[in-house]
Amino acid sequence: MEETREEGASSVLRVPADSSLVGPAHDVEGVTVVEVGPTGARALAPLVTATVDGRTAFATNADTETVRALAEGLADGDLPDDADALVDHEESRETLPTPEKGPLSVGRRRVLGPCGWVAPDDVDAVGGLTRGDPRETVRDTGLLGRGRGDGAPDRRIADEWDRATDADGDSVVVVNANEADHRVEGDRLLLESAPLTVLDGALLVARAVEATDVVVYLNEDDDVARTRVESAVAALADSDERVDGEHSVVAGPDRYIAGEMTMALEAMEGADRIEARLRPPYPSEHGLYGRPTVVHTPRTLAQVRSCVRDPEAFGSHSESDDPGTRLVSVGGDVAHRTTVELPTGASLARVRDAVDVEGRFKMACVGGQFGGFARSLDVPASAPALLAADLGTAGVVELFDTDQCAVATAGKRARFARDENCGRCVPCREGTKQLLDLLRDVYDGSYEADMLRELTRTMATTSTCAFGADATRPVTTAMDDFETEFRAHAEGRCPSGTCEF
Repeated sequence: MEETREEGASSVLRVPADSSLVGPAHDVEGVTVVEVGPTGARALAPLVTATVDGRTAFATNADTETVRALAEGLADGDLPDDADALVDHEESRETLPTPEKGPLSVGRRRVLGPCGWVAPDDVDAVGGLTRGDPRETVRDTGLLGRGRGDGAPDRRIADEWDRATDADGDSVVVVNANEADHRVEGDRLLLESAPLTVLDGALLVARAVEATDVVVYLNEDDDVARTRVESAVAALADSDERVDGEHSVVAGPDRYIAGEMTMALEAMEGADRIEARLRPPYPSEHGLYGRPTVVHTPRTLAQVRSCVRDPEAFGSHSESDDPGTRLVSVGGDVAHRTTVELPTGASLARVRDAVDVEGRFKMACVGGQFGGFARSLDVPASAPALLAADLGTAGVVELFDTDQCAVATAGKRARFARDENCGRCVPCREGTKQLLDLLRDVYDGSYEADMLRELTRTMATTSTCAFGADATRPVTTAMDDFETEFRAHAEGRCPSGTCEF
């Protein structure tokens, strides 16, 4: 990725990499141009920022003429008076300064800080690699894993590291970034905008478990993320930072199941049929090619880095049952999807300030493909709070208006579960079929609530992996909060007016 720099230059123009704006940005001499990744705020894209001596102007939905005007002004040391936002900040800032209004103002941009501000392959811009032994720091903070593909989802990751350290064999660290649920944008955003922070976190984990190799496992369709990661790996190799061991990037199929921890290992080993592995043994004991394997998502690794670099600001388990922040991608019936970063103690309702909801709000689905439905988002963003409310922790909030039918939406997700499960265990393979049949019966006039709840309880407690357990959540939560809609459908009418009988 090309970047034009002038030693000591104080005027910087930041433009989205690989966009039509890059050429015009380079047309004006005397301006430092930094090609950056996305910020996560799609409503503002393409976003261009211009910085002069600790003051940054934001130009949203920029075009080539806007870029040329900004560059010409920067050449004279000027910023436009009519910018969409102007923010004063310290000159040496390493993270994106945030305006007081708009989607970038929601939450706290800690791990998202470099996104849209530094070049994805600039090692110095992110402060280089993090030194020291992370084990005690991470243990003391009580950091929990983030995302369904993590080896310790919503559990303390230090325990997973201990298991790998105690196991026989050479350990390996897997960065599991194969997320086929495209509602979940946090991992992809980090790899496209700040891959070096993820790699830094992976190297910290490798140091903690004495791993010799790091493997980044991507979705085969995520071409941009793959290019950025490969550039970041090459930048580390060319820098003064010492990186030990082998570091490889591999791609897996664009299938939802391929992101599950053990099925990710199956895909990386080239299995013809991807199925969940029985546990124990856990991957941290017997994982990739039989080696002790620590699996973390990019979101978890970015949190590891943030924790080790500034443990006091990060917090600890004595202060929170889920220290740090959580990335939340907001979608559904909104004009533009947005990814925000919330402190875990903040209310999840704050995500509504980051988007424009189309129509009148009816309900939310929290947790992605197999998230939970709720009428209110008045719940903390922490994993324990979300799980207590029977909501998912995959890092997604979908906002739906009154045109959406709770029964039909839950039914679509049940159909997905029936069609996409790996087929290994009976509770999931057969349970998802029965689940969909019982939901179809509702439209035929038979709402068997007790049978539905007993089936979902059995699936949740006996399935081999989280797929079967989580697949029940959309149905059970829809029944909890929208019981009257199920009964109305059994009577032959849809309160939302969207279903046909």
